Amino acid sequence: MMRYESLMKKLVTFVAVSMSLFHLYVAYAGPPNAFTLRATHFGFALVLAYLSLPLFSRNAGKAPGPLDWLFVIGAIVACAYPIFYQQYFNTRMAYVGPVSTTDQAMAILMILVVLEAARRAMGPILPITALLFLGYQVFFTNTRILRLLEYQYMTTDALFGIPAQVSATYVVLFVIFGALAERMGIGKLFTDFALALTGHTAGGPAKVAVVTSGLFGSVSGSAVANVMTTGTFTIPLMKRIGYPKSFSGAVEAVASTGGQIMPPIMGAAAFVMAEFMGVSYLTVATYALLPAFLYYLAVFLAVHFEAKKQGLKGLPKADLPRVWTVLSERGHLFLPLFFIIGALMIGRSAQFSALMGILSIVPVVLLRKTTRAEFSIQKLVDGLESGAINAVIVALACAAAGIVIGVIAQTGLGLTFTGIVRAAAQNMLLPALLLTMVAGIILGMGMPTTPAYIVQVALLVPALVRLGVPVEAAHMFVFYFAILSAITPPVAIAVYAAAGLSRGGIWETSWDAVKLGLTGYIIPFMFVFGPALLMIGDWPDIVLAAISATIGVTLLAGALTGYFIKPASWITRLLFFAAALSLIKTGFVTDAIGLALAAAGIAVNLKWPAAELPPRTQKQSIGHVEAPDHSPVAPGDMLEVPAHAPKDPIEQGRA
Repeated sequence: MMRYESLMKKLVTFVAVSMSLFHLYVAYAGPPNAFTLRATHFGFALVLAYLSLPLFSRNAGKAPGPLDWLFVIGAIVACAYPIFYQQYFNTRMAYVGPVSTTDQAMAILMILVVLEAARRAMGPILPITALLFLGYQVFFTNTRILRLLEYQYMTTDALFGIPAQVSATYVVLFVIFGALAERMGIGKLFTDFALALTGHTAGGPAKVAVVTSGLFGSVSGSAVANVMTTGTFTIPLMKRIGYPKSFSGAVEAVASTGGQIMPPIMGAAAFVMAEFMGVSYLTVATYALLPAFLYYLAVFLAVHFEAKKQGLKGLPKADLPRVWTVLSERGHLFLPLFFIIGALMIGRSAQFSALMGILSIVPVVLLRKTTRAEFSIQKLVDGLESGAINAVIVALACAAAGIVIGVIAQTGLGLTFTGIVRAAAQNMLLPALLLTMVAGIILGMGMPTTPAYIVQVALLVPALVRLGVPVEAAHMFVFYFAILSAITPPVAIAVYAAAGLSRGGIWETSWDAVKLGLTGYIIPFMFVFGPALLMIGDWPDIVLAAISATIGVTLLAGALTGYFIKPASWITRLLFFAAALSLIKTGFVTDAIGLALAAAGIAVNLKWPAAELPPRTQKQSIGHVEAPDHSPVAPGDMLEVPAHAPKDPIEQGRA
């Protein structure tokens, strides 16, 4: 039995590395026929899912059994059929050409293996959603089963549609890049750089968490992967200087969730967005730049104000790395990121840019003696394997979401839903935005960001556009709320992961995360009412909007934490909150009101501050110390992860 399990692990490694190498070759040589590329991509993902994920969670860690092998065979057959008969698939006319019994059988098989693999990887919500849409089409429309199966499997408008293309071309490459970057020491560079910059300031470890998660999130694009990578280091440091367990976990969860909106490498849904809008990925990254800056600024200020309020100091400078030392020894490891940004800025495709970044990692690591030890053949293989495994979740999400998109497109359900939203909102924008926000959070609670975004694009974005929202702002609006579900209770997967590391209560951590991330819930409304925040419009308007929004999020952070220049009374907090809301909508009148309220709040804060809290007792040594909960924590310890925190590599892609 042990020999069989060992053999299966080697098989998973072989399939995963083969998947990564296949996609690297495609990026270099150019994509083959659409059906060939997308079916091969799904074939790899499905085989890895059935070899790695058990039928039931109680069998986790066990080698695949007979039923798993049946699913593997079914996946191979269903994905091989359009490859071997690609000429038939390419030349036939949809709705006109015949659909044979074999065609129908292969379509049913493909749908079944996709939904079962998605259930194993992500839980039942997304497969059930797809089945509900299929049930609606079968029982409540006049669509013939034959034509439903044809549209889903034999066209590039549903299962093999745009989400599949994005997953098979852009996303998988950036996921491979992130995995290799982590294995080759770039993640350590981010941590040391953040420690050197902010570790000595008030509440330094929390700021380290924000900066590190922002940097790491810019290459990983996954909230849970970000938490599990950076949180194992930052959360113990936060607890060590006196932050409560729940607050420590919340900081890491909120900072890690922002990785999906942080250029240059955003979440997978950003690449899908570029395809849906017909623009380059660089354009989408440009839209996201100012909102991402505001998001991280708000979190950074919130932890700073909380540290000042609680009297928390930073870490001793003597125990921290120096910025110049970090940059002189390992600063060249930033080069792969610069290569990606540079390639995007000169107009190269996202696929080419990712390939350049991947190919540059090993030469850059070997460039200097200080980092050569980071490279080994085993780390290279591990990176390629991890990249493919982390891409599985995205591939399965895109496949299942493609089924939903096929139903919506074939039945015209999107137009019907647009009418329902407009009627419910009575053709008023703000109620429509609130309905869309709630729908986005609910969808995001049950499925990863990418399918949640895709479903909203089909159902909700048209309604917002009809109500006058710019297309770019409408797409970014639903994208944001699909992401923020990762920190929104009751299903807040990034919070679960962070609470597992901090050993804090789930609900306490969730509430702290919502307070810290509140700015993230407001920013989408800001760029709907002021598209200049997406860098759309004239530069004077963009600069004015950026300044106004920056002041607004600063005031909001002060209002939420109860500290600004001094501890803030409730009157000050209310004035700051009202000022922040006034600055949401750019304009002379609203900005003037907001600035007047801000000035009043600052005056009250200076003259009538709230009572100061006594400083927390803390020990400043980076060495072995007692955390505030009296649990000894050694520096850099990898904390034990309880059962409710995601641990499986495939599960890291859930966000």
